[in-house]
Amino acid sequence: MNWTLVLEVFPTLLKGAVLTAQLTVLALILGFVIALPLALLRASTSSFLSRPILLYTFVFRGTPLLVQLFLIYYGVGQIGWIRTSHAWVLLREPYWCALIALSLNNAAYTVEILRGGIRAVPVGEIEAAKALGMSYGLRTRRIVLPAALRITLPAYTNEVVLMLKASSLASTITLMELTGTARKVVSQTFSPYEVFICAALIYLALTFVIVRISRHLERLATRHQRRAPLEEPGAGPIDSSRQSLVPHQAS
Repeated sequence: MNWTLVLEVFPTLLKGAVLTAQLTVLALILGFVIALPLALLRASTSSFLSRPILLYTFVFRGTPLLVQLFLIYYGVGQIGWIRTSHAWVLLREPYWCALIALSLNNAAYTVEILRGGIRAVPVGEIEAAKALGMSYGLRTRRIVLPAALRITLPAYTNEVVLMLKASSLASTITLMELTGTARKVVSQTFSPYEVFICAALIYLALTFVIVRISRHLERLATRHQRRAPLEEPGAGPIDSSRQSLVPHQAS
C-alpha cells in the first residue's frame, strides 16, 4: 500500500467530505421538519388522515433512492411548465436536486420511526395529561413528542448513519462529495485501493462521531430514569452526630 499517496490525497478527500457532511446535515434537518407533522397524521386513528401519508412513505421507502434522484434530476426537466417556472432555478442545479431527493427519502423513513415512537408512548401518561385538562396540542408538545423522541433515538441514529452513506449517490449527478472526489482521484492516479480505503476511513470517522453524539443524547434523555444505587446498611462510615446518641455500654 502506497502510504505516500494516501497522505497526498487525504486533504483532497476531506474537501469532498465537507460537502458530504453538509448534504447529510441539511437533508436530516429538512427531512425531520417534513416528517414531524406527517408522523402525527400517520399515527392518527383516522384513515382519512393516515392513508395519504402511508402512500407517501410506501412510495419513497419502496423505491431505490438512486431512482428517486434520477427522476428529480433528469425527469423533472422534461416537464415544460417546470422549465418555465421559478422552480427551475433550483431544479436545474444538481446540488438542490440531491438535497430534495435525500430530504424526501429521509422524511419517509423518519415518519415511520416517529409513528412507532408515538404509538409506543404509554397510554397512562396520555390519560393523565387528559385528566389534568391538557389540550391535544399541549399534551403532544409536553408529553407525547418528548417520550416518542426518547424512544426512537436509537432507531433514528441508524437512519442518520444510513443517510450519511446514501449521500454518496449524489456523485452520480456530478456532485463532487466524498465518493465523487474519490472517483475523480482514482481516474487521475489509477490507484483505487489506496484512495477508496482512505475514503472509507473518513466515512468510518464520521459514523463514529454520529454514534458518540447519539449515545451522549441518549444518556441525557434517560438520566431521569437512572437512580443512584442504595448503600448497604453498615457499609458507609458512621456519622459522628449519630454515634454520640448511642449509649455507652459498660465493659
